[in-house]
Amino acid sequence: MRKTRLAVIGSTNGTDLQAIIDAIGEGKLNASVEIVISNIANAYILERAKNHQIPNFYISHKNKSRVSFENEITTQIKMFKVDLILLIGFMRILSGKFCQDWSGIILNVHPSLLPKYSGKINNNIHEEVIKNGDRETGCTVHWVTEDVDQGKILIQKKCMVEKNDNPLSLKAKVQKLEGEALIEAIKIFNN
Repeated sequence: MRKTRLAVIGSTNGTDLQAIIDAIGEGKLNASVEIVISNIANAYILERAKNHQIPNFYISHKNKSRVSFENEITTQIKMFKVDLILLIGFMRILSGKFCQDWSGIILNVHPSLLPKYSGKINNNIHEEVIKNGDRETGCTVHWVTEDVDQGKILIQKKCMVEKNDNPLSLKAKVQKLEGEALIEAIKIFNN
């Protein structure tokens, strides 16, 4: 079976990228990370890529149009002939055109059980979960569409919210689930 060639776009630490790299290294995932792109110059996701000799690119979104920014991303992705694009902690909203151009091959991991907390990001979600007294939380891997966090859900993974949880402890629990969910999603895509 042919390896799934992955592109990863992210703005943060790339914890989920590390889970994917580890699964590939352990022979648990028939894939290869071909390229990592970040819009943040010092994002640790780029350092993770460098540490594993994965081609990586910083593409700034500042002082340019969304079209120009996304065209630069598209140019890089096309050079690496990828099968699947993963948004991992990518803190930008993509245009409808970009989403349509890559329809059916771009997945996002969201740190909540969508549709709950749709449109919210990062620690804000974990703070809301605690504030609202939710008993469970988790993550969702979904297809990216022009409607933010509204694409068809591929996988959801859940965990309990304990009385002593705080936003950081919830984030750690959910990130572990995110890596597992992305690995499953890549396997589904590969079949």
